[in-house]
Amino acid sequence: MMSLWTRSLAARFICFTLLSLVLSQAIVFFISWDEHGQAIRKAAKGEILSRCASLARVLEAMPPALQSDILNASNTSSARYWISTNGLKDAPAWREEAWERLAQPLPRVTFPGHSVPAEVRPDFGRNTARSSSATSSQWIDLRPEAWPLSRPAKFLYLDDATGMGLAVQLANGAWLNTAFAKPAQDGFWTSKSTLALGLSALSLSIIAVFAARGIAQPLRRLAVAAEAFGRGQEVVPLPETGPDDIRRTAEAFNRMQERLHRFVDDRTRMLAAIGHDLRTPLTSLRLRAEFVPDEDVREKMLSTITEIQTMTEATLAFAREDATAESTRTVDLSALVESLCDDLAELGYDVAFSEGQKISYSCRPDALRRACRNLVENAIRYGERARVSVERQADSVEITVSDDGPGIPDSAKEQVFTPFFRMENSRNRETGGVGLGLSIARTIVRHHGGDIVLTNKQKGLQAVISLPALDGGPPPSMSRQVAGAKNVTGALEKAMPA
Repeated sequence: MMSLWTRSLAARFICFTLLSLVLSQAIVFFISWDEHGQAIRKAAKGEILSRCASLARVLEAMPPALQSDILNASNTSSARYWISTNGLKDAPAWREEAWERLAQPLPRVTFPGHSVPAEVRPDFGRNTARSSSATSSQWIDLRPEAWPLSRPAKFLYLDDATGMGLAVQLANGAWLNTAFAKPAQDGFWTSKSTLALGLSALSLSIIAVFAARGIAQPLRRLAVAAEAFGRGQEVVPLPETGPDDIRRTAEAFNRMQERLHRFVDDRTRMLAAIGHDLRTPLTSLRLRAEFVPDEDVREKMLSTITEIQTMTEATLAFAREDATAESTRTVDLSALVESLCDDLAELGYDVAFSEGQKISYSCRPDALRRACRNLVENAIRYGERARVSVERQADSVEITVSDDGPGIPDSAKEQVFTPFFRMENSRNRETGGVGLGLSIARTIVRHHGGDIVLTNKQKGLQAVISLPALDGGPPPSMSRQVAGAKNVTGALEKAMPA
């Protein structure tokens, strides 16, 4: 249940909607229930006063022999009428007698050829739970404006619900007694109210699902686009439609994507322009160095110029490849890495690939192959041999490259990814490259939404390329991709003479 709550926007909408429904119904019930009871009590009081006044007129107009039949015919399931000739009892005694008469079933009334059975005994169980205020109340003299007859009448409540009694003295001195109490009403949770509440909850839940989908679909579309853009794929601009909040979010994402593309393109063009423009002064310096008479000075100058030219050519090649828009396609990642290892093994390098399961992955194959090649060549150059494997993890795909070299200090694990940084003190071309291999590899991998981690093992160094699984994980940070391009550009700007 908690996983559904944390993962589903529709579930949250439904829960909040149902909670609002229950709270609103409860508030309405508590506010209106008391008013409803008072209205019923007031209507019942008016009804019993009117009936009793009418019955008193009828009894006074009819012969005494017919009074008993008139009273029996006037009795209903909620009202009882009787005449007392011995005076009016006190309130507690009269109340007990009234409840006894109300609890008795109506007598059988017989007509020629027809038989109407007696009514079922009413359920006054709840009404008999009389409160102390009702029990202690005494007879109340009705005011003339509340009673339609000229003669006085006395009134009392039988309970705190609809139970009430009325006594009016007739012309002959006898008292007409009236007891009225309706059976207890059903509570709020009846079958009809439960059905109505259930239908309301169902309709609100359906509306909540559609509302949640209307919000979740643009968010899901945004997440997919951010994930694809974070991996360097070409993303079609999101449709800028819907409510203002969603439309502005889509507009902001499209603007961000456009700005990042423009930023990276500008930096890449600048990088290529710097590398290209440096060729002419480097060639001029080389020609001038040839005329330096001191042989040692000349060799040092030519060596420095060669190193600068090598760095420039490497940077220019990187800029050209980065500017080339390679399309994203799905390939067998294991076969891609295995073919790279086979090519290097045919060249005489000690490379071993551990075969694993087939892993289909959406990537830019040429760029990812170059990143893997840089790691494998580093392992061969500094660790004598390379052992390569590809494995699928729970939320990632890992390409592992291990060697048997001395490893690197922990303090240098991040520094080795800096452009033009080399571990060896010598700048001899025979002992290493220009220091762009790991930087380029990490830039490519981060452009796919992953990262490279270096770990010292008991023997050798292990480099792990961790690529996010296509069906999980949050969208990668796009600032890391821009940072890769800025690092290479900034390092080149520092390395090149003004």
